[in-house]
Amino acid sequence: MNDQQQLFVKMVLEAWAREIGATNALLEKLSDEQLMHEVSPTRNRGVYLLGHLTAEHDEMLSLLRFQESMHPELMPVFMDAPDKAVATLPPVQQLRAQWNAVNETLMGYMDRLSANEWFTRHAKISEQDFPKEPHRNRLNVLISRTSHLAYHRGQLIFLDGK
Repeated sequence: MNDQQQLFVKMVLEAWAREIGATNALLEKLSDEQLMHEVSPTRNRGVYLLGHLTAEHDEMLSLLRFQESMHPELMPVFMDAPDKAVATLPPVQQLRAQWNAVNETLMGYMDRLSANEWFTRHAKISEQDFPKEPHRNRLNVLISRTSHLAYHRGQLIFLDGK
């Protein structure tokens, strides 16, 4: 692993940590009642976005080959179905706790992964196909999920003040 690759991994991990920190700060600021509102008319509710992000990050545990998902029950509600398609969602306080637990678990694994290991395959590509598509690596997953998180945090900001 060369110095540039180590620097790149450090930059991506710091971007992830900043985005998680900013999202956590926003979620701490938003009340459970505010999370029940749509971010704008006819759009997702905050509670749905919290569940969606939690399910997405939970799925990262297996995608990055760390462990099985902690909360697979969130997948059909927040990944396979749009907001309002499922009548009963988990309580906001439960989702907040799951969000924190999933992200703490993810960070624990990420902190222990060497820079070289970030350039290994993720779980959705076989060992045989990975040499043909080396960009399908763990670091690329983290880059795309950081952007995804930033996008939805941008939506959640609209709930501040509602």
